[in-house]
Amino acid sequence: MNDQDKQLAIESLNRIMELELAGVVRYTHYSLMVFGYNRIPIVSWLKGNATESLTHAHRAGELLTLLGGHPSLKIGSLLETEKHDIGDILRESLEHEKNAIKAYYALLKIAEGKSVLLEEYAREMIVQEELHLDEVDKMLRRPGEIAAYESNPV
Repeated sequence: MNDQDKQLAIESLNRIMELELAGVVRYTHYSLMVFGYNRIPIVSWLKGNATESLTHAHRAGELLTLLGGHPSLKIGSLLETEKHDIGDILRESLEHEKNAIKAYYALLKIAEGKSVLLEEYAREMIVQEELHLDEVDKMLRRPGEIAAYESNPV
């Protein structure tokens, strides 16, 4: 990997780290705003997502420093919509996860044919995030619906 590609990878990993840290804050906030009969399993699921986002941010930071980069102290976009219905939370989550997937695909494009380590990392994360999108998509469907909530979640 030449210096220019390494710099692009560092920038991409910083973007990923910022997005994942935003996920920690976002999912923690969501977990505090859930009310109603289904609160306990949904709060548990949201807390799990916050923990997973922190793990993802840490992994990105480790790779970033491996490349000689300096981890960003920024956090990705956090807009408070004041919408706390479970459906609204899940739709916002879907959008957040789509942005994360785009960031991992951008890293994959930078790394392809240049770094097996970064390629495999990006591919692994894309798989995890696409499975997570599928989970959210299924949660947004009405019981008995088979068709995806969104025809193209990525």
